[in-house]
Amino acid sequence: MANSYAIGLDYGTNSVRALVVDTANGAELGTHVFSYPHGEAGIILDPNDPNAARQHPQDYLDGAVAAIRGALDDATKSAGFDATRIVGLGVDTTGSTPIPLNAEGVPLALTDAFKDHPAAMAWLWKDHTGHAEAAEITQLAARQHPEYLAKCGGGYSSEWFWSKLLRCARVAPKVFNAAHTWVEHADWMPAILCGITAPAGIKRCICAAGHKAMFHPDWGGYPSAEFLGALDPGLARVRATLPNTAYAVGHVAGRLTAEWAARLGLPEGTPVSAGAFDAHLGAVGSGIGPGVLVKIIGTSACDIMTAPLAQAVPDIPGLCGIVPESVLPGAYGFEAGQSAVGDLFNWFVNVVQPGNGSHESLTLGAEQLKPGESGLLALDWNNGNRTILIDPRLTGLMLGMTLHSTPAEIYRALVEATAFGARTIIGRLEEYGVQVDRIVCCGGISAKSRMVMQIYADVTGRPMEISRSAQTCALGAAMAGAVAGGAHPDFAAASAAMTAVQETRFEPIPANAAVYDRLYGLYRRLHDLFGATSLAENQFDVMKTLLAIRDEARGA
Repeated sequence: MANSYAIGLDYGTNSVRALVVDTANGAELGTHVFSYPHGEAGIILDPNDPNAARQHPQDYLDGAVAAIRGALDDATKSAGFDATRIVGLGVDTTGSTPIPLNAEGVPLALTDAFKDHPAAMAWLWKDHTGHAEAAEITQLAARQHPEYLAKCGGGYSSEWFWSKLLRCARVAPKVFNAAHTWVEHADWMPAILCGITAPAGIKRCICAAGHKAMFHPDWGGYPSAEFLGALDPGLARVRATLPNTAYAVGHVAGRLTAEWAARLGLPEGTPVSAGAFDAHLGAVGSGIGPGVLVKIIGTSACDIMTAPLAQAVPDIPGLCGIVPESVLPGAYGFEAGQSAVGDLFNWFVNVVQPGNGSHESLTLGAEQLKPGESGLLALDWNNGNRTILIDPRLTGLMLGMTLHSTPAEIYRALVEATAFGARTIIGRLEEYGVQVDRIVCCGGISAKSRMVMQIYADVTGRPMEISRSAQTCALGAAMAGAVAGGAHPDFAAASAAMTAVQETRFEPIPANAAVYDRLYGLYRRLHDLFGATSLAENQFDVMKTLLAIRDEARGA
């Protein structure tokens, strides 16, 4: 389809971005970012509960208009661009980010009765208030339905759908009882743009349902009403509002209404793809395929892989699910991740030493250090552990500090900790027979920090490739729109035409990798000592070995 364009609408943690893309070659013609105005950097917090994180649905609606209008204005600077040639729109969001709706499909936060109630808002992915409820779900599933747990890594997370609903039922029963159903942000936005307000008409995406809500074809969709009702009768009521079918990206969720077309400046009837999570479409925008691990590195990190549906795949403990067609049609989607990467670095810069340094200045100092020179070793769990331990109640740790430890040394140790966490995920995949042949990184950190990418290459012992696009989630969403709109027959064709990697490639440095192999052995001991129940022996030599590695690195 010559001279056609697609739009990707990418809802992140703090803002929403729209991207206008040429479907023929992936050229990015226009973009615009809208920062959510509610709360702190778009997040509504609770000073009495650091685990709370909510968002206002009005920000999503206002953001769609501002971001798409701005991106179209930007695209008009490109010769020959014509908005009437936009053939499709795709949407990605954070997740699990469920929203309570009334029977008319209106978010409770947009009603007079609950407009100021935090529980009536969107429960952002990083809301961990349901950690006790997640443990309760895990325990009940282990007794009654171990198959549910097997498909989501062996444990249910507080970041996921049912734990958030159960938490709401416990602490905000008026909100919970007023909700007819709950819908993921990734499903709500496409429905709203297409004028689908009746909850029964909303098409649920397999990405959200499969990875966060225990949906699987093996048991006919979502968990049974009996199982959910044993947790709380209200969950069984919500289950009755959910369909037994879920959809992959590229499926047409609906078409843009005349009202929304006028508000956005797009053609009426434009196909809108079924939604997905940002990381999954970031993987699509990075050209994911069999054997390719895509690392989406941002505030958190998500690791995505695929395998053909015809291939037998094992259940892998610690993963956030292996779900048919959650990333691409015709393929299993594997999801793993880390709960804090950029957030961890920002915490150190903005909270621990506010005003005394920046990412740039700390990187300059950290780059001068050799592996092991700081004598420091950290665990990257300041926001809990997503993979492989699935435990939001784990916390950060910095070992080896002395009166001579510097901010640059601590900063580098935090970067190394996230790299060790990434290596742990790769090891778990390959331990269960999922071979990682290539690693392609995307996200702001991969594009901006050569130091981080080199450390990741050295720690994992593998080359790090970087996606050509700096906006891969939005690009992946645009590709979903392109497939839904018929610009490409499938994602293989869309990927061949619209994705690529940069020429820059970070190769592991053998001398660095050798030191990191030793440090990783210590990291795994700390990992298992504090995060697993299987290691209880004395760890007397860990601090001493760190000092020995430090002295060797310094030539002492």
